[in-house]
Amino acid sequence: MNRNRIAATTTLAAALAVTLLGCTGTPASTSPPSTSPASTSTSPASPATTAAPRPVTMADARNCPVTIGHPVPSSKPWRGGLFGWQSAYGNGALWVGALWPHGVVIIRPDNVDPNGRLGMKFGWYRLTSGFLAITGRRLDASAPPASGRTSGYGLTGFNASGVIFPTEGCWQVTGRVGRVTLTFVTFVIKGHCDANAVCVPDRTR
Repeated sequence: MNRNRIAATTTLAAALAVTLLGCTGTPASTSPPSTSPASTSTSPASPATTAAPRPVTMADARNCPVTIGHPVPSSKPWRGGLFGWQSAYGNGALWVGALWPHGVVIIRPDNVDPNGRLGMKFGWYRLTSGFLAITGRRLDASAPPASGRTSGYGLTGFNASGVIFPTEGCWQVTGRVGRVTLTFVTFVIKGHCDANAVCVPDRTR
């Protein structure tokens, strides 16, 4: 995990197209007016077009109320059992670890599946009994819900997870164990990481 400071600005551009139409004149006809019934013609309506979604950029992260992780207090005896305890968030019964610096998750190409879905791992620690279920929704645009893979970790203690984000953007993720819930918000964007695990987004503006 790395501590990147990412600054980005947005630029808006607009284009204006002007079409010039020409007109021609023809001599007036001297033939008698036609007595046939008037006819009208209609052109088929053009199908409506839907604009493609604007690509997500780092500038959009400024409007995402991300959750910032902090180290689990050393007074918690289970701290070492939570993957990502150095950057975690939780309550008295459920914790999530491995939150990214500044609340921004950068997804490498090898974590994007053929359908364009983006995956990232988070660690959880359950101080209450029950199976972990994960759901998520995008806050800044319409998108299918996020989902989580959590099986195989018993009823208490550590639980690894893989969260699947259908798109980039600002996401609210909720973990549930029985009646206990924990929600965090993170910004998701595609990017690349170098050999030193320094990650940068593909689009900053």
